[in-house]
Amino acid sequence: MKLVTAIESMAKERDELRRAGKRVGFVPTMGALHAGHESLVRRARSECDFVVASVFVNPLQFGAGEDFSRYPRDLEGDRAKLAACGCDLLFTTTPGAMYPHGFQTYVVPDGPLVARYEASARPGHFRGVATVVLKLLHLVGPDRAYFGRKDAQQSAVVRRMVADLNAPVAIVVAPTVREADGLAMSSRNAYLSPAERAAAPAIHRALASARERAKAGERDPARLLAAIDADLRAIPGGSAEYVALVDPDTFEERAARLPERLPPTLAVTAVRLGATRLLDNLRLDEDGP
Repeated sequence: MKLVTAIESMAKERDELRRAGKRVGFVPTMGALHAGHESLVRRARSECDFVVASVFVNPLQFGAGEDFSRYPRDLEGDRAKLAACGCDLLFTTTPGAMYPHGFQTYVVPDGPLVARYEASARPGHFRGVATVVLKLLHLVGPDRAYFGRKDAQQSAVVRRMVADLNAPVAIVVAPTVREADGLAMSSRNAYLSPAERAAAPAIHRALASARERAKAGERDPARLLAAIDADLRAIPGGSAEYVALVDPDTFEERAARLPERLPPTLAVTAVRLGATRLLDNLRLDEDGP
């Protein structure tokens, strides 16, 4: 696996891949890789001729008081995992290289998709996500870019940005990868104390219980949300920042009574366990993680 650390070198690799006619798959990450990231790389490997992954802890998507400085970093461990999954090239660089002196052009998503939830909880977060993703797409030039459903609003923002700005890339959103007890895999799980880690799977259970209620015929969003909220409140040391039922593409709320044939509906939540903030979501209208 080739390691590239300079912007100019990545652009050169991109141009050579284009000349060779390679179908390129790209997996952007912030490192501290886990099985969820590995599943994205393996999928890219199965669908593309050449696989690029990036490891870049993006300062633009961290707000004041958030965990940029202590975000887990393990580049050597990440390199080994990526190589084992069949990644062909790892791109990693510094904030100073990505955002050099004088940098002042940002991608700022707007509209209902970024009106609530993560956008409200983390002002400026999606500006940072959209800016770095668009820069990486330009640098890597992939045919397909792979994201996980665990960060569902982020994936929806990226899909919208690519469609609105006519970026020549297909966005693939893969199912959430979970631990055996249901906890969604996340780099931030490393922050959990043993007691918090033991309590954390209850987040998924709360969402899965709501899905079972919907399958059994419950169509009142208020009742479904009340049940999720009650289950989350019962988590020792847990505090739900928000719980919502939304359209998975637009993130507009499902507020009216749902029809008998469930439309695409995503239950989303952010829960604090101690100092750690965990995101999770689950489609109510389909099976799967």
